[in-house]
Formats: sequence, C-alpha cells, structure tokens
Amino acid sequence: MPDPTPYEADLTTSNGGEELSKDLKGASLLIQQQDKPPSGEAGLIARALSDRERLVAKLYANGRYGGTVDISLAGIPLETALEQSDLPDARPVKVSILVNPGPEFTFGTVAISSNGGDLSTDPAFWGLVPGEIAASGKILTAENRIVSVLRGRGYPKAKIAERRITADHSINKLDVALIADAGPQARFGTVSVNGTEVTDPDFVIQQAMLPQGGIYSPEDIARARRRLNELGIFSSIRFVEGNIAGPDGTLPITIEVSERKRHVIGAGASWSSIEGFGVEAYWRRRNLFGRGELLSVEGSIGRIGTESLENQEYSARIAFEKPGVFGPLTSFSTSLGAKQENPDAYKSRSITFDAYLNRQFSEQLKGRAGAEVFYANEEDAFGNDDYLLVGLPADLTFDNRDDKLNPSKGIFAVLFAEPAYDTLNSNAMGFMKGTVSSYYALDEAKRFILAGKVSAGSILAPSVESVPASRRFIAGGGGSIRGYAYRNVGPRVDGEVVGGRSLVELSGEVRIRMTETIGVVGFVDAGNAYEDSIPDFSESLKVGVGAGLRYFTPIGPLRIDAAVPLDPGPNDPDFALYVGLSQAF
Repeated sequence: MPDPTPYEADLTTSNGGEELSKDLKGASLLIQQQDKPPSGEAGLIARALSDRERLVAKLYANGRYGGTVDISLAGIPLETALEQSDLPDARPVKVSILVNPGPEFTFGTVAISSNGGDLSTDPAFWGLVPGEIAASGKILTAENRIVSVLRGRGYPKAKIAERRITADHSINKLDVALIADAGPQARFGTVSVNGTEVTDPDFVIQQAMLPQGGIYSPEDIARARRRLNELGIFSSIRFVEGNIAGPDGTLPITIEVSERKRHVIGAGASWSSIEGFGVEAYWRRRNLFGRGELLSVEGSIGRIGTESLENQEYSARIAFEKPGVFGPLTSFSTSLGAKQENPDAYKSRSITFDAYLNRQFSEQLKGRAGAEVFYANEEDAFGNDDYLLVGLPADLTFDNRDDKLNPSKGIFAVLFAEPAYDTLNSNAMGFMKGTVSSYYALDEAKRFILAGKVSAGSILAPSVESVPASRRFIAGGGGSIRGYAYRNVGPRVDGEVVGGRSLVELSGEVRIRMTETIGVVGFVDAGNAYEDSIPDFSESLKVGVGAGLRYFTPIGPLRIDAAVPLDPGPNDPDFALYVGLSQAF
C-alpha cells in the first residue's frame, strides 16, 4: 500500500446496550481493519465516510432511526477533515467514533398494495407487524418476498414501484407503504442457447425442459438449472430473460453456458493400519459425442505392503453414461469391470458387465433397472467354486435430506432387488436389501441432531454355499458395525467367516455442534448376519460404541470416529479409528 496511514480507532456507544455496541463494532471498517492502514490521509477520510454510512445502516437494521454517528480524525470532525483534506502529522492518527443510537422505533401504519398480481394486503403476512421493532431488514425482506411471490405467479418483471417510509420522531413510529408493480403475466417463449462449443444446443434445450407456452415460473428455471448442472459438462449456467412480447405475453429465454474441460485425470491414495496402502487413478472424457456422454476408465490397487503381489487387491473398470436417451429424465449407463478382492473371509476374482436405464421420477425419487452378468472364481471355507450369475437388478432411492453431507432433517431410503440365476450350478436366487436413514434436529439452530439408520437384507437361495462369497451378507467395519473388523461378523465354518443369507444393522448417533467449526458425536452400532434367509437371531446382535470429532469445512464435515467392539470375535481389534468426509450416514 503506497503511503500507508496508520491509525487507532475507538468506538463508543452512548446507550443502547452491550449487544448493539458489539454489532456496531462488527460493522465498522475503521474498527475491524486497523491492521490494514489505508493509503494516505485521503484513504483514511474515505474509509471514515464509508464507515458512517455502514453504522447508520446498522442503526436502521436495529430499528434506530433517530441516532447519530460522529467521527473525528485527530480531533477534527469528519466534515471539517473532508473540507481541508489535511490532518496533523502525528501517527498513528487517533480516530474517535461516537454513536448515539437514539430510541427504538416500532412499526406504525403499514400498507401493502400492488398494481396487478392479487397480493395479500395483510402486513403481518409479510412480516411487518404494527407495534414490533421496525428493523430495516424486515422491510427489505418483505420487498423481496413480494417480488418473489409475484414472479412465482408468472410475473417475471415484478418490482417494488414505490416505497414510502416516514419516521415520526415525536412518537417513535415508522409508517411504511409499499406499492408493487406486477407487470404483465408471461408465458415461456422460445428457448435459445449461447456459449456451446461441442454440446448440441438442442440437447441443452431438451434437458432444460422449460415448458414453452406454459406460465412463467422461477421454479421451472431452478429445476432446469439443476438438471443442466447434473450433466457435469458446464462450468457456468445463466438464464437470461428477454422482453415480454406478443398478445399472449411470451418471454424468450436464452441459456448462456460455459463448457468445462472435456478431459479429466485424477489419482488418490489411502492407508489403513490393517490393509496397508492403496492407490487409485481414473481418466474421464466428458461430453464424448456432444450430448452429455461420459466415458470413464478407472483402476486401483489395494493391500500394498500387507500381501504378496498375487494376493493384493486389484480392480479395473470402464463405464459409459448417456443422459436423455428416452426424454430428459431417463439416462443409460453400462460398465465392464474386473477385480480381485482379498478380505480375510474369502478371495474373489470376478468380471461384471451391467447395463441400466435410470429414471428421475421427481426431485426426491429416482430409480434404475437393468441386466447384469457376473462371473466369479472364489475361495473360502467351503473351497474353490466358480459362479456365473445372470440377473435383473433394480433399485429405488428416495432422498429429501436438506444436506447430503451433513443432514439435519429428512429421510434417505434405498430399496434394492435382483432375481438371478447361476448358469454354472443351476441355482436360482434373489437378492434384496433396504436401508433407511432419518434425521431430526432438536433445536432451531440445528446444533443438536439425532440420526438413525436401519438396514436389512435377505438372499433367497438353496444354501449359503450356493451364493458367491462376495455377494453374501457379512457385517462389520465402517458403514456397518464400527469397532469390528471389516466384513468379519457373520456365520462361520471352522472358525472362518463365510457370511449368510440375511442381515440386520442398526445405528444411532447424537450429533452436537459445539462451535461453528467443531462438533462431537456419540454413537451405537449393532448388527449381525445370519445363515438363513430370514434372521433367526440365534446369534445376538454385535454391538459397537464410540465417539467422534467433526471439523466442519465449506465442503462438508471432516469425520474422525473411534469405536470399541463390546463382543469382539476372532480378528476383531480392541478399538478402531475411522476417518472420512461427511457424516457416517
């Protein structure tokens, strides 16, 4: 900063209470930026002028319309310093801010009217209640709500045409009159697209699904924005509303987009005290043919350092996704993958090919159905077996959580089912599993939250042995029963876990947000896997308890959990630590 002018500022509030004084100091740039000296005396004077406006606005926000703000620089009133543009040479400059808030004003007469749009004239409906504190923020909020309601009724050019605010200092009342102008009602007209380089503009219009000829609605535009964002091919999306024209009030819409880079390369690494190191990498090509297609190639290696090369875990997968195959709400996806898994319970080498049609039924409900071919060679306590399953998997997902990574209310539910036939061993089987999570905040600030999850599954098959080991139910580990080893809870043969044909899992958490960035969690997990297709509970539920720490970041909470198994079995640890991003469920 050229010619920095250091200063020391002090703000005094003559009355109004400690809370108001704290608010004023928080709004004052002179107070908050003392460690950032302005450039020259002119810079200090400019900062003081800006500060006076900010402090007056803060007084209005607290319903104080008769207050005064006096600022002096080196003992010279701000107006005089502005005229002479010269301050004494002593540094740092002493800056004094004296605020007299004046009395609190309450709302007096409040009148709401509109030219068109049929608005409610009840002031209380808009939050402007006669007799309540006349905070300026309430007026601005009411104006925004009025315009938002009119736009929601099909008036895109709605505005506040006139605002009349009168402060009666003799009785400390604030009279408010707001007059809205709805403008003409509009219908969606032609939709055009600007900014595409590779993407087909007609595809963008199709996916936006703006109802041409329908009454204008901001919600339709918001939904269109979400659908285009979910394609993952645009870095920015902007809807530009044209001028209303014609006898039917058509409103042309221009969708302005900026395309993201088409090639993506990524890599990651992980470490576990039990499973050793793991590495993964992927390559993706966005917008492959100009209509939102995505081609992905990915691979990973696990258990590095804990197993020989032959027994490490490997995976490779190529996947293709195409949106908008049967209309904008339906997409197609297919993948071919091969992997080797080597948990303690079994060793599996498998190849999977699948293809799905995906459908978005509503903002909360989506589903998919398809076909799958699964080949596996597996070794476990039953021996070495080959399987070739042909199945018809389908699932349905409901999600109305308020935040995917840190929910405080809502429900998340997934239901999966797949009839399948093992062509090598001539066995028919069916897989079913359901999971439901729910969240409830105990206070308005959402600092105390109860969270619960229930999972249950069943496999209809002649025997446990007829089901591939990698498809059997085995509990334990993160996402299941914390504190127990990964996939180490379930029926055993000769002391080795083989898994079962049914599963029950329960989890409960109490989440407490201590500060804006720090939270703590207490949790209990319970569950088990059973040999029969219906749990007989001959083996009691395994229970794990623990506590965790949360550090809230802009992208979600960083999670650290410590859990202890109350009934450890073979190969289970004394305690376990889990680290991740987002809540456990």
